[in-house]
Amino acid sequence: MSGHFFWSGMPVAFRPGETIAAALLRAGIADLGRPDGHLPGGRVFCGIGACQGCIVAVEDAAPIESCLTLAREGLRLGPLPALGTGHD
Repeated sequence: MSGHFFWSGMPVAFRPGETIAAALLRAGIADLGRPDGHLPGGRVFCGIGACQGCIVAVEDAAPIESCLTLAREGLRLGPLPALGTGHD
């Protein structure tokens, strides 16, 4: 293994040259929604960035397509927030 990034606080190992999506799938994580199941999430579908189904949130950065982005040590990732939540 090359290193670890974090998906919703859980460490995920990745190999050199592996995308975030590939590492998540290898770790058994296919649903990119919240781990508690309350918000549906995306999924890795096309694997080439055309469908944008695999967009994930990055701590302190803009969302990214996980199928196109190489995994990097220490990244903190999670599901995109649902639109309309957190508003009164």
